[in-house]
This record gives sequence, C-alpha cells and structure tokens, in this order.
Amino acid sequence: MNRRKISAAPPVESVKSPTETRAGHDRRTSGNLSPLRGARIDPRGDSGLETFIRRRFFAVDQGDEAHLQPPDAGLIASTQANPHPDRGGLTVDTVAFASLLVVALLAVFIAHRLGISAAILELTLGIAFANLFGFTTTGHDWLPFLAGLGSVVLTFLAGAEIDPVAMRKTWKASLGIGLLSFLAPFLGSWWFSFLVLGWTYEASLLAGVALSTTSVAVVYVVLVEAGMSRTETGKIILSACFVTDLGTAFALSTLFIRPNAYVLLLAAAVVASVFLVPRLLRWVLPKIRGRPGEPEVKLLFVLIFALGAIAEMAGVHAVLPAYILGLVTATTFAGNREALLKTRTLALAFLTPFFFINAGLNVSVGAVVAGAGLVAILFGVKVGTKFLGVVPPTIRYVGKDFMYVTLLMSTGLTFGTISAQFGLSSGLIDRSQFSILVTTVILTAIVPTVIAQKWFNPVEWRNVREEESES
Repeated sequence: MNRRKISAAPPVESVKSPTETRAGHDRRTSGNLSPLRGARIDPRGDSGLETFIRRRFFAVDQGDEAHLQPPDAGLIASTQANPHPDRGGLTVDTVAFASLLVVALLAVFIAHRLGISAAILELTLGIAFANLFGFTTTGHDWLPFLAGLGSVVLTFLAGAEIDPVAMRKTWKASLGIGLLSFLAPFLGSWWFSFLVLGWTYEASLLAGVALSTTSVAVVYVVLVEAGMSRTETGKIILSACFVTDLGTAFALSTLFIRPNAYVLLLAAAVVASVFLVPRLLRWVLPKIRGRPGEPEVKLLFVLIFALGAIAEMAGVHAVLPAYILGLVTATTFAGNREALLKTRTLALAFLTPFFFINAGLNVSVGAVVAGAGLVAILFGVKVGTKFLGVVPPTIRYVGKDFMYVTLLMSTGLTFGTISAQFGLSSGLIDRSQFSILVTTVILTAIVPTVIAQKWFNPVEWRNVREEESES
C-alpha cells in the first residue's frame, strides 16, 4: 500500500536572480522563524479592518508571504531579530503581547459563562486569530518560548495534584483502568492511521500518542465541581488518569528518541530527583516560606527546567521528567500547599494561556473543514477504543457507575495538544494533520464530558451533594 501524507501545498515562487535569492533568504532567516512551516497566508480579500489589524498589530503586510516554519523541537525558542524593525520593533511585539493577554482574559469569562474549560476557549480564540486575521508567530519568538514553558509547568502541576496515598490504596483499580485507557486508544489510533488513512509510520505513531490521553484537567474540574473528588470512585478516576497520562508522557518522550550519551545523564537525573528532591523540599520550604521574592516558586522553576534542559540535550520531550517530578513531590506539597498554589497561579494566569493560544494559531480551519469526516472518524476511533479498554476493568472495580467513569476517561485536552504540537514542531506531522488531531482532541474534551454530566451522573455522588446541602 502506498503511504501518503497530507501536506499543505508549498508556496509557488517565481524564478529569481542569485542576488534576489540571497536577499530573500536573508530576509526570511533574519527573524522569520515560526512554529509553522510549509504554509502561507493568502493575502487576497483583506477588508480594511483586517488589513489594519494585520499591519498594526501583527506585523503582516498585505502581499507578505509568511513562510511558516516549525521551530527546533526544543524547550527554548529562537531569538532572531524582528523582521519589521521599521515598525517599532519591540512596540509591535508589546501590542501583540497585550492583545493575547486580552484574549486569555476573555477566554476565562466566556468559559465561565458557558461552563467549559478556559483552555478550550483559548484554543478556539487562537484558531480565530490565525484564520481570521492572519496572526502568526513570525517575528514574535517570545510566543512559542512562553508556550514551551507553559506546557512543561502544566505537566508538573498535573503530576503534583495526584494523591499518592489514595493511589496506593486503589493501585489495582488505578493501574488496570489507567493502563488499558492508554494502550487501547494508542494501538487503535496508531494502526487505524497507518493502515486505513495511509499516514506515514511516524505520523501514525504520533496520532496514537495524541489520542491516547485522558485530560486530568477536565476530569479534576468535573470531580471538584460535583463534590465527588473525596469519594472512593473519584480517587480511582484521578489515579487512573495519572497512569494513562504517564503512559502518554513516556511514549512521547521515548518513541521518537535518538539514543545519545545525554539519555544516560537524563536517566540519572530523574532517578536522583526521585530520591533527593522530596528531601530537599521538606528541608528548604519551611526555611524560606514567607520570604520576599517568592523563593519557593523560583526553586521549583529551577528544578523543573533543570530537568527540562537535560531532557532537551538528550532529545527527549521535557514532559516526562516534569510529570515524574510532580508525582514524587506530591506528598511533600500536601503539607506545603502554599508553594504549589503560587506556582499554579503563575502558570494558569500567565504561561498556560500562551500554550493553548499558540496551539490554536497552528490550526488551519480550511484543513479542518476539508477533513471534517476524518475528524469524526478519529473521534470515533478514540472514544470507541477507550470504551473497549476501560469498560471491562471499570465494571469489575467500580460497578454500576462504569459508564460515567468510562466517559470521563475518554476526555482529552492538555497532553493531546502537547503531543500534537511536538509532532508539528518536530516535522513528524504537517499542519493539516496537526489541525485534524487538535480538533479531535478538543471534541473529546467536550462531548464525553457533557454526556457524562447530563445522563450518567452517579447516584453515589448525587447523594454526597444532597447530604452536603442538607447539612
């Protein structure tokens, strides 16, 4: 079977003289790097308002070809010069930065009004900015940089929210549900993309990873809002989510690795962190608590990004060491919640919105519309394989509430988006495939959650809420 790969049409270029070719190359390489490559903005049909927004806020001229390129697959983005110094340099970036902060703020209010995750709105508004106004990260290298920071910190926080004590009590159920919740959609999506869709081996493998996730963020919010996180079933769900996402993080960090000497250094650093970091934090945090300058937050950032830097040198995605670091420090933070809450406030208010907005900027609405049927099929593949894997152990360990648990385990958002973004920036998938995967991930964050809350709300948790309201 011939393998085909969906790709955006390359820009058509006229034949240029050697001098023009060198000038064009110099212009494109002096700061025009971006996490999108192989696509361009079609300048035709701009309205007056749209042209003004492009020129004033986003530094995109009508007629400019945005050579959208993925960055190197690392944590740190490039720091090239602004390609439009005649328009104020940093001033243009400042306006764009302020505009995206407004987008993040609007996402919070709209999400609260609609009762959905703010991350979904940030992704959606990012899609709108890219496809309506032609906003790209070209000339704004701070955006993929902040997005990279946000993805790693968000991964650490997801691990730190796990309750190790509860996980040890329910380890059989958590391991059984969580492992099958990862393996079934991973294998199903991988094989379907490769054998049926004809994607390349690497793209199919990446699709399997992106669609294998369970959204800890979505599940955690649902459980807390319903007052069910303290129940036995709620603890099983959260622990199973950790196992699933640990499998996703491990697959993303190891399947695409190129062995080198730094891998051994990373392994040693992770092992040392497991044993030494909890002791370090238990000794240091009480001594520095309440001091000016928030030293505890800075210490956490040093630990997170030191492991991330070693992971980058090893060619491994930083999410795996960050997730493990969060898990091993969860017990320590149970008695030092202030440091974790400060870190979470900084991340959710400033870093993670840029990650989701940046991911939305890479989505092509045209590719999604053209591949709407494919999005629906991949959605069915993920949810269907989740049910095949999760229902049997859930019936055994949870019982009558198995449908609610299975639907929550079918959600996906953060790790799916991180995986797809990694695939795009590494050249494993193109922009069309990225758009299809991210749209599928967003749908899995919304549809199973709505169905679970509306039609399968467990009696046990309803009774808990009724008892709390009566008291």
